[in-house]
Amino acid sequence: MRAALAPGIRLLRAVPRDSRYRGLTLVLTFLSYASYHLSRKPISIVKSQLHLNCSALGPNPHNVSNSTTWCNWAPFDGDNYNELFGALDNAFLVAYAIGMFISGIFGERLPLRYYLSGGMVVSGLFTALFGLGYFWDIHVLWYFIIVQVCNGLVQTTGWPAVVACVGNWFGKGKRGLIMGIWNSHTSVGNILGSLIAGAWVSSAWGLSFVVPGIIIAVMGVICFFFLVEYPEDVDCNPPQHHMAADEDPGGVTTSEKDPEAVISNEGPLSLSGQSSVDHSKSPKEPAEKPEAISFLGALRIPGVVEFSLCLLFAKLVSYTFLYWLPLYIVNVAHFGAREAGDLSTLFDVGGILGGIFAGLISDYTGGRATTCCVMLVVAAPMLFLYNHVGQNGIGVSVAMLIICGALVNGPYALITTAVSADLGTHESLKGNAKALSTVTAIIDGTGSVGAALGPLLAGLISPTGWNNVFYMLIAADVLACLLLARVVVKEARGWCGPMARQRGFKEF
Repeated sequence: MRAALAPGIRLLRAVPRDSRYRGLTLVLTFLSYASYHLSRKPISIVKSQLHLNCSALGPNPHNVSNSTTWCNWAPFDGDNYNELFGALDNAFLVAYAIGMFISGIFGERLPLRYYLSGGMVVSGLFTALFGLGYFWDIHVLWYFIIVQVCNGLVQTTGWPAVVACVGNWFGKGKRGLIMGIWNSHTSVGNILGSLIAGAWVSSAWGLSFVVPGIIIAVMGVICFFFLVEYPEDVDCNPPQHHMAADEDPGGVTTSEKDPEAVISNEGPLSLSGQSSVDHSKSPKEPAEKPEAISFLGALRIPGVVEFSLCLLFAKLVSYTFLYWLPLYIVNVAHFGAREAGDLSTLFDVGGILGGIFAGLISDYTGGRATTCCVMLVVAAPMLFLYNHVGQNGIGVSVAMLIICGALVNGPYALITTAVSADLGTHESLKGNAKALSTVTAIIDGTGSVGAALGPLLAGLISPTGWNNVFYMLIAADVLACLLLARVVVKEARGWCGPMARQRGFKEF
């Protein structure tokens, strides 16, 4: 007698084929990029362990004459340790920013699965090499700098690849909400990285890097075996990226655009969203693959420059928190290294909520830029309040960290995901989605310049007082908001003009 079909299999069969593959792509890319951020986080946790207050730990058990630095890890045992930490951060972030502009070009010309999985395995190697400096007793600054530079270059393989994969599978309808939830991989990775690094930071800080390095390498192998780049590769239907009344992130409706910029019925998708080819009677492979877009061609897409520059300042704020928040908590609130690392994860919890909220609101209103601008405006006074009252009790600190995380990371998440995907499938490209990786790389590469500047400026300014660091972050938030002014005006005109855009949620 045969048993009934397993409940799990019945459930899988009830889910449409396209949805199963979409779900697989979301899960794989989510875990992949979470592992990227998981491997970046340990440096911020370990900083406070590399330079401790040795006098508070009692007498030197090794009887070395210099009792003020006996517990520190050379070369970070001098008074210039903040500058050296800033150099470590910058080595990674400058390499990341430079490599990102090139990475998108390679990502469009190489198989994404090979590009992503190979980058993850090599990134795992360099992450582990940093931690092995502890076990090999390395005290040469240039070793750590070179490892950071190499890791920064290799980690540029991640973002253009995962955004391109998700953009290939999902249309524009609810992209903001889906990518807002999906983009929580950044905060999830930061949280896991903090917890994993914190587990060994006080005993053997080298493991705080080696374990995340192993995790990202293993995820790279899994990605190699299971990632599907395009729906056509598994005979699934491609998504529709545009609808008749869609708007671009610059706030201009389709009907207002140059007629030549609108996809014609002879293009890959008609305005009604229906393919001009009968997919049931023809193979999924297109007859001719579109050419990859040039760097200058991607810059000409409306909205790319504005959102790129906005992200520069938004990411400056976010990455300053990423790299310096645990040390700020240690210095100001006087927590231990592990406790400060755990408390800093609340900023990323807020980032998860902010990314989802930003995506939901921008999908409903159709105003990506306006959503970002409002959150940036509110973030500025909240940063001021956190610096002045955020340490007045654990409850206040928890609440302020979550709120600041939501307001700072919400716009950052929206621009790097939904906005990048919108612009990478812009109607002026006439159905050529090959620009997605390049546009994503340009936007995130420009943002990475800010990510490099933020920790560098924090390292230079912090000796003058943490108040000045927060004033710098507030100024960056205001500049990010101002850079979106033109796009916000266009969106407002779209709402108030004679052909006001329709609000509400659209289908995929």
